[in-house]
Amino acid sequence: MAFASLFTLLDDITAVLDDVALMTKVAAKKTAGVVGDDLALNANQVAGVRAERELPVVWAVAKGSFWNKVILVPLALLISSFFPVAIPYLLMIGGAYLCFEGVEKIFHKLLHKHDTEVESEVSGEMTPEQEKDKIKGAIRTDFILSAEIVTIALGMVSDYNLLTQTLVLSAIALGMTVLVYGLVGGIVKLDDLGFWLMRKQSAVSQALGRGIIFVMPHFMRLLSVVGTLAMFLVGGGIIAHNLGILHHWLEQMNWLDGWAFNLASLIIGVVCGAVVLLVVASVSSVFKRKATH
Repeated sequence: MAFASLFTLLDDITAVLDDVALMTKVAAKKTAGVVGDDLALNANQVAGVRAERELPVVWAVAKGSFWNKVILVPLALLISSFFPVAIPYLLMIGGAYLCFEGVEKIFHKLLHKHDTEVESEVSGEMTPEQEKDKIKGAIRTDFILSAEIVTIALGMVSDYNLLTQTLVLSAIALGMTVLVYGLVGGIVKLDDLGFWLMRKQSAVSQALGRGIIFVMPHFMRLLSVVGTLAMFLVGGGIIAHNLGILHHWLEQMNWLDGWAFNLASLIIGVVCGAVVLLVVASVSSVFKRKATH
């Protein structure tokens, strides 16, 4: 009887692990798009940091991302179990915040372009306060994207028991954190690789190193653009999927797939971000006037 019980337990454990492996693979495919946006956003977030501070900043953001998921995984399981109707609304709030960040970033660059250029020419490096703000901003953005990843993964395993859900979400959360910030760390140190190759004796290595050094500034500027677009695409896509009226209209227009949905998400994201920015600016103006009187 003891051996029979042991074999039954082992069989149950194997079945659970098989389910976890299968659903983790499926969930990873479903979240790949958001993870790609997460990569572009976070690589862009650490741009402008001094070379010797790049990896410490990536590590700080990675730790923040890990704690985000420590909060989000049990929170998602609790909300899914006791208050599932709240999930779409929480996601839309997060999506609206991403859109707001994107519009604010564009306005800041347009309105303070000259100041930013002068500051960079004078200092050439980021102050500790600016670095802390950049880390905090990256962790806030990661929280929204992590919530989207966790929610998508949760939707894939909603029919399974709590143990399987917990193991799949934990595997996705940990795996995506290691993948994204491992790649971000590699991207921000590519210029060091270029300088290392330039010191080699081989002409091929030197040429490759010069090529990397030449390409990296353009690549980082491209990541900045892609990262901003990702804010609108992810934020607008969240709103489009979860706002019933808008989702129904896009479905009628056959705009829920492919480039049409990406275009719709981009437009929705820009409009939503502009509206939120206008509301925030108006509220801030009212509070400032009250503070002066």
